[in-house]
Amino acid sequence: MNVYDFDGTIYKNDSTRDFYCYLLLHHFKVIKYIPAATIDAIKYIFGFTTKTKMKETFYHFLKCFKKGEIDYIVNDFWEKNEKKIYKWYYDVKEESDVVISASPQFLLEPICKKLKVNLICSKVNAESGDYIGINCYGEEKVRRFKEVYNDVIIENFYSDSKSDEPLARIAKNAYIVKKNGDIKKWAF
Repeated sequence: MNVYDFDGTIYKNDSTRDFYCYLLLHHFKVIKYIPAATIDAIKYIFGFTTKTKMKETFYHFLKCFKKGEIDYIVNDFWEKNEKKIYKWYYDVKEESDVVISASPQFLLEPICKKLKVNLICSKVNAESGDYIGINCYGEEKVRRFKEVYNDVIIENFYSDSKSDEPLARIAKNAYIVKKNGDIKKWAF
């Protein structure tokens, strides 16, 4: 089984950042949530809140959309941004692939369904922005992978981030993806 981080790994950018920029262009009303998100980001930097709480405050912008509206918006976003999936990924993709990401399920689920790959990610209520559990990051990615796949061996793991070292350590082979799409063996 091959496992991939998403943002910066098979997708050229950070999907959440791209999605928020898309919202600012097409649904400017989300701007009213920036002050609270900024305050929580500062609290996180200084250790006064958790990463999960900080991101939850950020995702509260979802409250300004009607029930079910975000699904249409996300689909439109992916129609415009699917082109940012690295070509190398299409060349090696297998249906048994697992994408594991800190990004929210409501955002990644449509593109992962289109790619026909399995998804493990942060569960965020698409109406309120509230987290269901904790952010899928670092050691949490290993815990969630084992929760779903038990003792399945990760043959190849790909990520752009050293924060994914816990997953890299349990894989037979681990690779770091550079910003230009180059892939190198993970150096521990």
